[in-house]
Amino acid sequence: MTCAGSAARIGLLVITWVVRLVSVILVIATFNFVLVRAAPGDPAMVMAGQSGAADPKILDDLRKEYGLDKPYLIQLGTHLGRVLTFDLGYSYRQRRPVLDLILERLPATLLLTLTAFCLALLIGTTLGALAGLAAGSIVDTIFTVLSLLLYATPVFWLGLMLVLVFSVTLGWLPPFGYETINAKLSATERVFDIGKHMIMPVMSLAAIYLAIYARLMRSSIIEVSHQDFIKTARAKGLAGPRIVVGHMLRNALVPVVTVAGMQAGALVGGAVVIETVFAWPGLGRLTFEAVLQRDYPVLLGIFLILSIIVIALNLVTDLIYRLIDPRMTTGAA
Repeated sequence: MTCAGSAARIGLLVITWVVRLVSVILVIATFNFVLVRAAPGDPAMVMAGQSGAADPKILDDLRKEYGLDKPYLIQLGTHLGRVLTFDLGYSYRQRRPVLDLILERLPATLLLTLTAFCLALLIGTTLGALAGLAAGSIVDTIFTVLSLLLYATPVFWLGLMLVLVFSVTLGWLPPFGYETINAKLSATERVFDIGKHMIMPVMSLAAIYLAIYARLMRSSIIEVSHQDFIKTARAKGLAGPRIVVGHMLRNALVPVVTVAGMQAGALVGGAVVIETVFAWPGLGRLTFEAVLQRDYPVLLGIFLILSIIVIALNLVTDLIYRLIDPRMTTGAA
């Protein structure tokens, strides 16, 4: 194939990928709009009630000001047009651009969820691999019982118990918030301060996913260990660690990566509960406040950003597939 032909093929792939991405985002934005508007409650009533003047004229003025008096289809078309230009609108309640509100809270949520995700994946796969390699032993039993306990524990209950033990009883960790307020700390001291505030929210959020990855990795290791290529490697006299690292782990990680990519969205959704329990100033807490206030533009903006993050994480998952197993190229898949 000539250079011009290769360039044309790459350009076509890029255009196809962009068209698919925009189509998926528009479909998600449409579903989000329909679901949010189907929820009970009138944002004009909430705004008027908070100002202490809920008479009909003020309600009508508020609906006209924010376009709530227009037919749903027109509102939907306006919303999709804004999505295409990445204009997330204006908050009814806070009277600020939605994009500014989200950008203020997004770093805290990404810090919390990515730390919890990496911790759950690292510890979960390690414990699962050890349990799978020692299947039937006391180590396997201990790890299995531990993972089942974590999986069965409600996230909010675990968070409250951690606060009760480590903050109220022992006084080791701060119970709530992102950092100590008005604490005049140096840059290094501030990093450690934020780290201390993160410990309990991250542990609460990571616990259930750690258990899932551990259970999945254990099953995958046991299954791979009975495959023919592992028996062949043993027959060739390869050392045990080389078989485990070079053959078993790479193949056992494929289903774990698949599930991890699919659950990335659920992890971000779980942050709503954790951020509320620990007063963590992220998107989850902003979502909770927007639901109570019927702040539709903020809700739709958060849902759109989270959808884009989930799509990006799935693309990263596809890239990790190819790193784990080079056979998973476009042509082979």
